Amino acid sequence: MAQERDLPGFLGLAAQVEHWFGPMVDDPGFSRAVAENIRAATALVAQDRDSSGLLGGLLFEAAAPVHHVHWLVVSQAARGRGVGRALVSDAVRRFVRGPGTVEVVTFGPDHPGAVTSGAHAFYESLGFTPAEATAPGPEGGSRQIYRRPVP
Repeated sequence: MAQERDLPGFLGLAAQVEHWFGPMVDDPGFSRAVAENIRAATALVAQDRDSSGLLGGLLFEAAAPVHHVHWLVVSQAARGRGVGRALVSDAVRRFVRGPGTVEVVTFGPDHPGAVTSGAHAFYESLGFTPAEATAPGPEGGSRQIYRRPVP
């Protein structure tokens, strides 16, 4: 569970992916969203035991029957080590009660981040399936909903 002291770590993670998602670090709305999720206990972090740095962070909305992964980032150094999978699994275990769905908005199929980030393969490996397109991201790139049923 994230704590208020983790806000700088969330901003550090955001800085690593602004090239895909657009400006977040200097966006007061992003900091506010992280702080609100921390207060609501719906922000999760994976921490490096050997330092104070965050390996990953997740913002979640538990609103049955449709739950949302609002933001998930794994640090560049920790990608491919199961951090994202652990964060999503922890969120589902803590917050999701079926029946319903878990949804995440990720890159559209034509977005450069769809290939370079591995997001599609990652979510599909967790049982999410591609669904409809949705509004473009703040940087103007295409977005697509991925959905996972919860029995």
